[in-house]
Amino acid sequence: MISLVPLTEARADDIEFQTGMTQSYFKDFSKELGAALSYKALSPAEPLGILGFDVGLEVTAIDIDQGADYWNKATKNADMPGMITLPKIYARKGLPFSIDVGVIYSKVPDSNISLLGAEVKYAILKGSVATPAVAIRGSYTQLMGVDQLDFKTYGADISISKGFLNITPFGGIGAVWISSEPKSLPAGISLNKENITAMKYFGGVRFTLLLLNMTAGVEYMEVPTYSIRAGIIF
Repeated sequence: MISLVPLTEARADDIEFQTGMTQSYFKDFSKELGAALSYKALSPAEPLGILGFDVGLEVTAIDIDQGADYWNKATKNADMPGMITLPKIYARKGLPFSIDVGVIYSKVPDSNISLLGAEVKYAILKGSVATPAVAIRGSYTQLMGVDQLDFKTYGADISISKGFLNITPFGGIGAVWISSEPKSLPAGISLNKENITAMKYFGGVRFTLLLLNMTAGVEYMEVPTYSIRAGIIF
């Protein structure tokens, strides 16, 4: 089972596949789960630099289709919230040759559910006072501690950003490959693995003040997701 935290409640809603969960429902459910758990592009395209380091906290809120049959068949909770949230910690490190690497980790409160992710980003153009930065990124996330689901996402995107004083807007487009494989299903439920490809579109803005930075971002992939990140960059 997987647990996600409602935006308005301090408890976990455990998802357990119920009788009536069809393959079609499972595919739709996997798409929305992929939108929630895929790696979020929450940094400008410009590289950190070989000495650069960025660490902090982030939260992603997902606007789900709470009335859809596939959510009703994926959880015992008959009153799913309209939004679910995922708290995370993150860290990014600059490397030589305009490469940045990053990791995220999430532990959902009141559950044994955790999420691990990683990214590698390469700045094709570093950017300057007069020109924007352009970068390509590869990413991966793995859901852990789930009884009934082996779930992974793989992502690739291209982004552009341009700083103006201490504000840096950014945006991009990419693709996400979702691997969603059911396991240890209860009697009466038969589901097969789904491999799904989805496009994503994202944008955001980063605000920096001395060593502090705050980033707000929006992504659309099947459903909209909204993220806020706050950290220290040096």
